[in-house]
Amino acid sequence: MNLVVDTHTHTYASGHAYSTLIENARLAKASGLEMFCTTDHAESMPGAPHYWFFSNQRVLPRFIEGVAVVRGVEANILNTAGDIDVHPTSYKSLDWVIASFHEPVFRPSDTDSHTLALINVIKGGNVDALGHLGNPNFDFDYEQVLVSAKEHNVAIELNNTTLKGNSRVGSVERCEEIARLGKEIGVFFTTGSDAHFCQDVGNLTKVSELLVKVGVRPDKVITHSVKQFLSFLALREHTPITEYQYL
Repeated sequence: MNLVVDTHTHTYASGHAYSTLIENARLAKASGLEMFCTTDHAESMPGAPHYWFFSNQRVLPRFIEGVAVVRGVEANILNTAGDIDVHPTSYKSLDWVIASFHEPVFRPSDTDSHTLALINVIKGGNVDALGHLGNPNFDFDYEQVLVSAKEHNVAIELNNTTLKGNSRVGSVERCEEIARLGKEIGVFFTTGSDAHFCQDVGNLTKVSELLVKVGVRPDKVITHSVKQFLSFLALREHTPITEYQYL
């Protein structure tokens, strides 16, 4: 499947990634992307930047190296109440919010607790996508969460780094199960490289293969075109991005 938007990338600001935003943009262009989201880790992750980093994304140009740059964050899920670590003043500077479980922030617990946390994140209304859900350390009730995600128009991320099998080991089969059930339920999918080095930006090969294997329709993949991605942001009631009105 053709994918032209990468919705999950990191710069060195995350504390354990190795490239600058300009380097990421150059590799995004080289890989054929039309748009990518810059989504460094929010402040609860060890090594992550202060919330001012995200609030100040308003200074970023909307295009770098000819590629559209979406201002985002990968927030940490903090508790079963569904709280995330995005400062209230940062939202106005952000176009895209992913929420993910990370072991240093949310200690793995049990299926019911993980399910409750995810559903409360969805219902909280501040999150556009749930990141790398295949992690076996954070088992959850797939059906409950995916039904809730569909109801509230929260996208389900398919993560290329996860699908390589070297990160969050044990996730690959679970990702396929999530993708198959998500297709049946009718959720929106998004696609992220989760690049922590610029050469991975736009590498969505494994994700594309999974989407084709499962038979997900392109109209349910918000990264299939820039128009679909921007339409999803509009569905999520984000303020339209003037610079992208002709994309």
